[in-house]
Amino acid sequence: MTSIAPTPSLLAESVKDAAVAAFLAAVLGFFFFALRTDIGPGGLDLTYRWGLWITATAIVFVVRLALNLLVFKTRNPVTRHMKITASESTLSGIGKVLGPVLLFIAAFLPFLVMWLFPNRDRQFIDLAILIMTYIMLGWGLNIVVGLAGLLDLGYVAFYAVGAYSFALMAQYFEIGFWMALPLAGLLAATWGVILGFPVLRLRGDYLAIVTLAFGEIIRVVLLNWYEFTGGPDGISGIPKPTFFGLELSRNGGFADFFGIEYDSIHRFIFLYYIILVLALITNFVTLRLRKLPIGRAWEALREDEIACRSLGINTTNTKLTAFAIGAMFGGFAGSFFATRQGFISPESFTFLESAIILAIVVLGGLGSQIGVVIASVVMIGGIEVLRNLGFLKEIFGPDFEPTQYRMLIFGLAMVLIMVWKPRGIISSRNPSAVYKERKKIGSDMVAQGEGH
Repeated sequence: MTSIAPTPSLLAESVKDAAVAAFLAAVLGFFFFALRTDIGPGGLDLTYRWGLWITATAIVFVVRLALNLLVFKTRNPVTRHMKITASESTLSGIGKVLGPVLLFIAAFLPFLVMWLFPNRDRQFIDLAILIMTYIMLGWGLNIVVGLAGLLDLGYVAFYAVGAYSFALMAQYFEIGFWMALPLAGLLAATWGVILGFPVLRLRGDYLAIVTLAFGEIIRVVLLNWYEFTGGPDGISGIPKPTFFGLELSRNGGFADFFGIEYDSIHRFIFLYYIILVLALITNFVTLRLRKLPIGRAWEALREDEIACRSLGINTTNTKLTAFAIGAMFGGFAGSFFATRQGFISPESFTFLESAIILAIVVLGGLGSQIGVVIASVVMIGGIEVLRNLGFLKEIFGPDFEPTQYRMLIFGLAMVLIMVWKPRGIISSRNPSAVYKERKKIGSDMVAQGEGH
């Protein structure tokens, strides 16, 4: 579709709006960028950083102007609707091809990393394991939020239940990872049902508050029940997974059995394929459930609970199944987290984890499986990339500390993405059930902030 050149009036309005945004950024960021205080021998030493302040203001002006001219360049709702529809169709078409490509890359990723980065292979494979863990958590939460439309801010509680279930079973009963994995998922699903009962009558913000409280209750119990959970000291010595009874250790393990030289990278590769298989199982079960009556009941509940009841659907059982199945996959991921880390503590299961998982689901697009993958790579991988910003010292001077602005840059990037795609990166959907012809459902057919 041909683009529309900005008219002089639109250009003037865009420049004016960008100038206002830059002025507000300059005022709000004055004490963050222009001034810096350090503790000195006689009190506080004040340092002025005018260059950094002016640069940040200029960046806001340029980005806002680019958004006005490239994204919001027309006020005609018909033309804008056509452009949004075309954009969604393009992304949806890309998603069909992107899924198999990402799966192929994921299957051979450890060997690809070892070939491209022989000196940093452990670091990048470990990062891939972390990203895959959040993909699995995002797919689990997508059942509750994306499909059933139940806003859950305490999903990290099920993550913690799975981790502590395996750790405690290994500590008190000497149960290995493979036996504890299904038990951890069942225990997390049980807690999902327990959470589901008191929130059956709640919706929206009220539901979010209760789930948030549930997550904090679990964390506080783990923190204060010292005799059972170890309290703030956590639990250490969690056993590693075995390969058909073979430990990936230096002596008498996997390497000796197959007659190969021992390398610590073997354990990272093994952990990567474990979480890859768990994530693929989560994706497969979710896609199959969407086509079953329970999956259609979730989507009906998401769109309109009153209409769902009028159709004779038992909303109580529908909510409980959504909470239980989503919690089960969270428990699986928690069990894997415990065996990967070898040590867990309540500090690993704060509200920030729930916020990150929910942000992955919303950023990728509610109900979109491939969207969760893209958002996980962008968010988790982006956070790790922004940890290494030492090269910016050459631009802004030796006094510039890039780690202080890591989350600021990351937050700005997320705001820009949500401005560009307010309903998520992949916002169009394929209906689960069709009457005559299967047609894609655009995000403009659903109110913003609701399911798709």
